[in-house]
Amino acid sequence: MHSSDSRIDTSQRASIYRVASQFQHPILSRSLRQIANSALPYFAFLVAMYWSLGISYWLTLGLSIPAAGFLVRVFIIFHDCGHGSFFHSRSANRLVGFLSGLLFFLPYHYWTHQHSLHHATAGDLDHRGQGDIHTLTVREYLKLSPFRRLMYRIYRHPITLLGVGPLFVFLIRYRFWTPSDGVRRRRSALLTNAALSVIVLGAALTIGIKAYLMIQLPIMIVAGAAGVWLFYVQHQFPDTYWEVHDRWNHLRGALEGSSFYELPRLLQWFSGNIGFHHVHHLSPRIPNYRLQACHQALAGLCQVKTVRLRESLRTLQCHLWDEDRRRLIAFAELSG
Repeated sequence: MHSSDSRIDTSQRASIYRVASQFQHPILSRSLRQIANSALPYFAFLVAMYWSLGISYWLTLGLSIPAAGFLVRVFIIFHDCGHGSFFHSRSANRLVGFLSGLLFFLPYHYWTHQHSLHHATAGDLDHRGQGDIHTLTVREYLKLSPFRRLMYRIYRHPITLLGVGPLFVFLIRYRFWTPSDGVRRRRSALLTNAALSVIVLGAALTIGIKAYLMIQLPIMIVAGAAGVWLFYVQHQFPDTYWEVHDRWNHLRGALEGSSFYELPRLLQWFSGNIGFHHVHHLSPRIPNYRLQACHQALAGLCQVKTVRLRESLRTLQCHLWDEDRRRLIAFAELSG
């Protein structure tokens, strides 16, 4: 079930935010432990994959799967640093955020700015396109030319969303910037590009560019698909929340527009608890390792949309926002 802001009075809203505020403080020992149990195994798998190249590339590809899992955990650390939730120290967040961002080719300040826009506009129909999955309304789609409809269908196809798209975003999109980007974001992209050039050059001079690509590309394909999938399923489900700006509400956007993606314990661990996405949107300052505790503390105050692993596959049929039915529908459900 969804919570509904119309059924939550001022006192209850205050209680929800008050409970969330109790979990906003990072715990240094837990943050350091998460870095250790995420980054160190990832580097160990990189070494193992290099070693496996002399045995069988099938073994290398097999090792890329757990390596990608640990890289997703590193991404969650990067993500938390961007929200200022992983350390109390702003400098520590920036340093760890920059270094972790290099592992998946993302400029820290540039990406953080884009992601902050997503949090500020999630569920706002009049401010779509800010760091989210591009979603058209039924009326907008029906007004498109046949060619542009085809382009939108290609964009929303799983091969694009989970295959080509992540590689484009991580490897190409953030290598460039636009004239409208501020000095800080341009500097962030330049610094990251320079650091990545040194890393790639170092790899070419040591293990060789072929070996580097044979190791790095499979990891990026798996981790990119997993990361985009998590982001997708936590907002793209049939009865999600979208509203025009004048009626948009932050609490409803968090509790109704973000799902609780209930995953098996191992997958929850590898995904850094980001399945508690409703809590994250309620309060981005909560570090990932405290999201579950906050979710449990909020259980008596609100209800959220729970998406389980099997039913989450059906969200790939969410293509368009139907303004009349107020839900996401599949292309096949179009009546005209």
